[in-house]
Amino acid sequence: MTDDAFLADCRARLAFDLLSNTWNAVVLWALRDGPKRPVELRERIGGISSKVLTETLRRLQFNGLIDRHAHPDTPARVAYELTPLGRTLLTPIDAVGAWAFEHGDEVMAAQETACAEEPPASNSSRTLPGTGNARTESGR
Repeated sequence: MTDDAFLADCRARLAFDLLSNTWNAVVLWALRDGPKRPVELRERIGGISSKVLTETLRRLQFNGLIDRHAHPDTPARVAYELTPLGRTLLTPIDAVGAWAFEHGDEVMAAQETACAEEPPASNSSRTLPGTGNARTESGR
């Protein structure tokens, strides 16, 4: 497959889309050791709201990467675990994590340099290029 055909292949775009969502990879990684209940996932991950976790779990289940197991206990209990397909993403997630560990400081330095070179914005917040994330004049 040529490079152009690879980029145009909707399966490749699907894979990039799955990995580009921050929470997808984080939740998959948190499930690598076995089934977890939502409360256990929130404790393990940190910084994720119940709403965002629920949306992420539904998205991963829709894509066949995790299974949802409802237990008929009282009160009801739900656990999630990786499917065999979901397990196949652990190696690429690990590789991206290793790259981030090795090069993350360089990326952050480049971002700081780019922000320092920008002329001041006319309002107090602007979107960081390539992220879609707004930041204030203070850099947060």
